[in-house]
Amino acid sequence: MKRYLKISTGLLLSIVLMIGSGLLSCKKEENPIKFPFGTFPDTATFALQDLNSEYDDYNLDIHQIYDNVFLFFSSNRNSMGDEFDLVQGMVSFVWDQTTGAFGFGCEVTSDPFLTELASRVNSPGNEFGPYRFFSTVDGYEYLLLSSQNEDGDLDFYYCKNQPSQGAAIPAISGPYPVSLLNTVHDDAYISFDNNQDTAVFSTNVGGNFDIFIAARPAETDPETWFSGLYSESSVPVDSVNSSSEDKCPFIFGDIMVFASDRPGGMGGFDLYMSLFRNGKWSTAENLGPDINTQYDEYRPVTGTVTNYTNLLLMFSSNRPGGQGGYDLYFRGMDDPLK
Repeated sequence: MKRYLKISTGLLLSIVLMIGSGLLSCKKEENPIKFPFGTFPDTATFALQDLNSEYDDYNLDIHQIYDNVFLFFSSNRNSMGDEFDLVQGMVSFVWDQTTGAFGFGCEVTSDPFLTELASRVNSPGNEFGPYRFFSTVDGYEYLLLSSQNEDGDLDFYYCKNQPSQGAAIPAISGPYPVSLLNTVHDDAYISFDNNQDTAVFSTNVGGNFDIFIAARPAETDPETWFSGLYSESSVPVDSVNSSSEDKCPFIFGDIMVFASDRPGGMGGFDLYMSLFRNGKWSTAENLGPDINTQYDEYRPVTGTVTNYTNLLLMFSSNRPGGQGGYDLYFRGMDDPLK
C-alpha cells in the first residue's frame, strides 16, 4: 500500500520561509583552493643537496615521475672518486593549493629491492645511464644501463624482473648484454619513446658520439629484441647530430633532450632540445642561459607530473656552488608543444 504525506498550504509556506531564512543567515565560505595546478619553478635551478656528494653524481633516471620520485643515478662516491656505481635516492614534491608555494625534499634511500637490483649490475668498472621501464608486451620491469666490458668499452646491459610490489623482492635475472645494439666502441645512454617502439641512444662508432635511433617491432618483447644478433638497422639522427660530441639523449613524447659540446653554446656541454614534427626530428635548439652555463650540463631527463602545468627537467652539472664535481639539479621548463 502506498502512503502519501499530506502537507497543508500554510505549512508548506512556513517551511519555505524557514529554509529561505536559514539560507540567508548562512555566510558562504570562500574556496581555499586558489592554485589548483602546480608549477615547477622555472626562474631558478635547484640542487638536490641531500642526494649530492663531494664526488661526481650524475646520469639519473626519472622515466616515470610522481609526487615521490624513486631514482637511480651514477656516482663515484662509493669508491671515493674512482669508479661509478648506481646509487638510489628519492625526490618528493609538495604544492600548496592555497598559497601557491612549492617545496621539495630528497634523500638517499635503501629500498631492499633497489638495493638488490643495484648489486646485480654494479661491477669493478663504471656504470652509466640507468633507465628503467615497464613493458606492456610481456609484463616485466627492465633496467637498462651502460657498463664497461672486459675490453674497457661501454656496452648496454639489461636486467628484468616481475613488478616489485610490497615487501617481497621479485627474482631478478641478468645482467645480460644487449647484443642487438652493442658495438666494439662505446655505447651509452639509452631510452625509449612513450610507445616503447623506438630506442634512442648514443655511440661513438663514428669516432665521436652521435645520437642513433632503432625501431623495435611492436609485437616483440624487449628481451627477445635485446638478445637479437647485432644489426646495423639503427640510424643516426642527422637533424640533431653535429661534428662534436652529441650524447645522453632522452625522449619524452615528441621531445628529445640531450647534451652536446658543439660550438655556439654557453661553454662545455650544454643541454639541447629537438621536437618530432612531420615525421622527423627538428634541428636542435640550445635550452638557453637560464639552464646552461659556461660549465658542463649533462644527461638531461624530463617529464610531467599530474596536475602540474609545466615540465620537470633534471640534469647534472659541474657548475660552481655544488658539493663537488658533478651534482644533480632540477627546475621547471615550459612545454614547447603547448
